[in-house]
Amino acid sequence: MNRRVVWIRSGAPADVLTVIEEPEPEAPVHGQVLIRATAFPVHPGDLLGLDAFPARAVGPVPVGVEGTGVVEAIGPDTRVAPGVEVGGRVSVFPLPGGWSQWILADAETVVPVPDELSDEVAAQILTNPLTAVMLRREAEHHLALGYDGYLVQAAAGSSVGRLVTGVMQYHNVGLVNVVRSDRGAAELRKRFPDVPVVATEHPGWADEVRKAAGGRPICVAFDPVGGKLTESLLDLLAPGGRLVIYGELAEEPISVHASTLLHRALTVRGATLGRWLLEASAERRASDVVAATLIALAFQDQFDVAATYDLGELATAVKHAVQPGKVGTVLIRPE
Repeated sequence: MNRRVVWIRSGAPADVLTVIEEPEPEAPVHGQVLIRATAFPVHPGDLLGLDAFPARAVGPVPVGVEGTGVVEAIGPDTRVAPGVEVGGRVSVFPLPGGWSQWILADAETVVPVPDELSDEVAAQILTNPLTAVMLRREAEHHLALGYDGYLVQAAAGSSVGRLVTGVMQYHNVGLVNVVRSDRGAAELRKRFPDVPVVATEHPGWADEVRKAAGGRPICVAFDPVGGKLTESLLDLLAPGGRLVIYGELAEEPISVHASTLLHRALTVRGATLGRWLLEASAERRASDVVAATLIALAFQDQFDVAATYDLGELATAVKHAVQPGKVGTVLIRPE
């Protein structure tokens, strides 16, 4: 049998997600790879909108976008990436309905896992590193970045934020990290002692950011939160600055007067991996996957695991994944 996580009605994720049993997948056909899952991450984004769907779905709707496991079979005459072979470890993204013991994936989404990486890291090597790659490219649109211009990123203690910090340090990009609390700031300083960190719990935090930038223009800001924080980040930007929003953690809307954008020629841009999948060429996607794997190899110590659960602890895992102040990614082992 195959155990799979699904939802059938709208509501809070911990209340509506459930595990069903179904027959194991048939043998893969051309273009498919059959994978026995060993771990998958619970990304908060996997849970967004479950309480906004219609009251009931027509049938069980699978959940999840990323996972890792072992190849059990490859469809006949299927072209796979170098290193993908029966018995080999792989990760998969995008993987609609990936929270499952058995995964039948499109071959083009299957990526070999380097031997140096544990299952805990392998389960996370695509979504978050690809987001870091995407953000790095978004920042490159501002010509001052990497020269005299600085980058500021909010929620810098998150899994993505830590990877962005590592990538920006590697490329010698001036960076100021922003977190919510002094506790979070202290933790981040231990990881990256050469990168300034500012906590928003202090009323004058914006001035602290400017001081940390040493008077250089703040030309790019990354924001996965939204709401009031976005307004503050816009105020920090120099004329011609660029704000990239890649998340929606805050429930309140963003309220910005048109003059804020007009007179300082600011750009506000949304970026998601969903758009990346739709817009990037096959060559670009392949290149970015290689970059994501290199990030995972270089920054293995930044792939924290908050906790690991089995499928029988699904509700607890989901609650933990959205817990404020959580450090690291929640994983589920389906076996």
